[in-house]
Amino acid sequence: MKTLIHNTTIINEGRRFNGSVLIENELIKQIFNKEEVPQEILDQATVIDGSGKLLIPGVIDDQVHFREPGLTHKGEIATESQAALAGGVTSYMEMPNTKPQATTQAELAKKYARAAEVSAVNYSFFMGATNNNLDEVLKTDPTKVCGIKVFMGSSTGNMLVDDEKTLSEIFRNAPTLVATHCEDEEIIRRNTEIYRQKYGEIVPISRHPKIRSAEACFKSSSKAVELARKYDTRLHVLHLSSAEEMQLFDAGPVKDKKVTAEVCVHHLWFEEKDYIAYGTRIKWNPAVKSATDRQALWEALLADKIDVIATDHAPHTLDEKSHAYFQAPSGGPLVQHSLTAMLEFVKQGKLSAEKVVEKMCHAPADLFRIDRRGYIREGYYADLVLVNPDKAWTVCPENIFYKCGWSPFEGTTFSHQVSKVFVNGELAYDRGEVKKHVRGKQLNFVV
Repeated sequence: MKTLIHNTTIINEGRRFNGSVLIENELIKQIFNKEEVPQEILDQATVIDGSGKLLIPGVIDDQVHFREPGLTHKGEIATESQAALAGGVTSYMEMPNTKPQATTQAELAKKYARAAEVSAVNYSFFMGATNNNLDEVLKTDPTKVCGIKVFMGSSTGNMLVDDEKTLSEIFRNAPTLVATHCEDEEIIRRNTEIYRQKYGEIVPISRHPKIRSAEACFKSSSKAVELARKYDTRLHVLHLSSAEEMQLFDAGPVKDKKVTAEVCVHHLWFEEKDYIAYGTRIKWNPAVKSATDRQALWEALLADKIDVIATDHAPHTLDEKSHAYFQAPSGGPLVQHSLTAMLEFVKQGKLSAEKVVEKMCHAPADLFRIDRRGYIREGYYADLVLVNPDKAWTVCPENIFYKCGWSPFEGTTFSHQVSKVFVNGELAYDRGEVKKHVRGKQLNFVV
């Protein structure tokens, strides 16, 4: 099977150039830059005209919650992976706070088996840590599993790890990368009590960043970094949200770091004043914070202190999100719109398309040491996205793929549209249509 994506603008490894990419079966066979594509290839291959479009590697989202098993009224591996596909995300890493939680090797294996049956794109799953499953955590195969997830602050599913001895043993002996959710539980409880005394159960959503405060984030993140440096652990701190935390991370290429940082699209897009318009729809843990915090995240991203852009895609139903502050769950659906949202920032001049590709495609592949993905290179898997940079469209319920049926971006008009997506060489998405027969593969990691 040969496919030629012909005469397109390729964005890859900091370069932008006109060229063509030949796909043969699952892999990228050849990249044509200045040279002409031989007539023989034009005759033999299925030719896709890429003129006027951008060709980038498939996005790798290192933090999603697809809700299966046990929470499938919100989302499923099948539905949410199709939403990812429609957004140009060709690989994802999914979190362990499902029902049951993925805190044993047996439960983890069940998730992999289910994904092999239904996932539209490539997949990996985090092993979940608790205060009392260290033996299971240490059995994790670093060639098959993306990492170990440690909740150093409680969130959806309440998998808080707060036992000091357990934390030290995880950081000391982890066979693979440790990814952390960092919010200090004691500070959050104290703040919660303050606002409960003031408002009762009807706490305004605008107080969310005061309850889950920058202080809580910094105290927990600094502890994670301290443990990682003490034990020489590969640490990835997820969904950073505050200015103060930026001092914990070093600038430079991701390949040179053992301690790495992630920012999510919503912390770059929204700020504290947006609670007025969006309410609990933008209730996340960690919270969307001040304009100053948002600006600090942008500065750290552009300075390469922050290594990866992800989503923390976490669907809930609108009914669930409509509850009062304490009952409304944190999280929201984002994986379908992350790439187009970041490309909107490109149009606004906040960063380059090359930087978007670096932070959403190259860096996750390097950081997690994924086998032959995240780049447009000969011999790599053909996970590729064609984007139309001049096709404005507006997010509405009719074009949302999430099972929950809504998006915090509803009503937003994006200037870029994902046109076609290839997964392991197969055309899996084409101008609004998901090819239901295509299945992703389990990600492998190079130790």
